[in-house]
Order: sequence, then C-alpha cells, then structure tokens
Amino acid sequence: MGTTLAWLNGAMLLAALGLALPFKPWLVLRHAPLQSPWIGALVVLPWVWWTRHLLPHELALHVSGACLLVLMFGWPLAVWSLLPIGLAARLLETHAWPELDSLIAHIVWQGVIPATLALLLGLAVRRWLPRHLFVYILGRGFIVTALAVTATGYLADLAHQRPASIDTEEWMLAHWLLGWGEAISTGMLTAIFVAFKPDWLLTYSDLRYLPDTRSAKP
Repeated sequence: MGTTLAWLNGAMLLAALGLALPFKPWLVLRHAPLQSPWIGALVVLPWVWWTRHLLPHELALHVSGACLLVLMFGWPLAVWSLLPIGLAARLLETHAWPELDSLIAHIVWQGVIPATLALLLGLAVRRWLPRHLFVYILGRGFIVTALAVTATGYLADLAHQRPASIDTEEWMLAHWLLGWGEAISTGMLTAIFVAFKPDWLLTYSDLRYLPDTRSAKP
C-alpha cells in the first residue's frame, strides 16, 4: 500500500507540473508588479509550512497559501512554486535533505490538490456568478478556499492519506477548521490586495469586476 500511494502521489505531482508547463508559467513574472510578491511568497511560505511541527506529529496540518498563490499568480506558476516552498519548509524542519516520498506527499496534499480545487471552483464562480467585486473577494478568496481545503481532507481520506492513528471524524474536523482558518487569511489578503495592490492579483481585473464604475467615467 505504501509503495502504491507513493507512486500515486508522484504521478499526481508530475501530472500537475506537466499540465502547467504548456502555459509557460514563467511568463507571468514578466509582469513587473508580480515579481516582488512572488519572491516574497517563496521566502515567507516555507516558514508558514514549517509551523506544522507545532502540532502533534500525526496531524501535521498547516495553512498552505496555495489558494492565495492561485489568485495571485495563476494555477501554473502556483503549482511550480510549491516545489521550492515545500522543499525549503522541510529543510527548515529537519535541517537535512528530506525523504523524497514524504516530501512529494506533503507538496501534493498540502499544496497541489487544494490549489487545483481552488482553480476549478474559482472557474465555476467566474462562470456562473455575477461579475461583482464582492463575488471575487468573498467567493474566490473566502468560500472557494474553505471548500478547497475541506474537500482536500475528504479526498485524502479516500486516498488513504489519513494517518491510521486519527479517525475520519477527527481528520475531517481538522480540515474543516483549517479550511475556514485559511479562508479568513486568504479572503483578508485578497481584499487588501484588491484595494491597494490589484496588480498583485493575476486573476483580478477592474474591467471585469467593476464594470459599472468604469462605464460611469467620462
């Protein structure tokens, strides 16, 4: 079972990276306003991921920032950025080169899966809900993040990624609480960026989410 799960995690990571590559994720960084926040994310998020060691070992969960990365840089660059973030976090935690299967599982289930779910749910919000500023902030920044993290816990349970020492109820409760915690931080930062640094959000556009304001200008 362990070998099968390791192969499954590796296949999911390679599939995500492969799907992102044709979109040339590095081209996003040609947009100068995104360069500094991207570097900042690479510096800050490994320390956020490192906080998992503060919890009991069997319940090593943490805020990942993956959903916020999708909003800021798009899914392709977010997925590739999770590699150095996950590696740096493990180096901070262990002060040694991490075991590969464990590192891949960590990146996949704490980063790639919630980022991918945030993309899919975000596309649904974009397609089916009105083009309004609060739909973007509350919908994509808050609700989508909560649902993506919670759903990741459910999928992890189905994929036998849950530690045997934790039952399903505890596992899902932990992801439910973590999902709302991450939703608060992601929604808050999304609102701040929309107000003061809209150029830091690749998925945001005044022309799309403030059409009435734009059309009212002479």
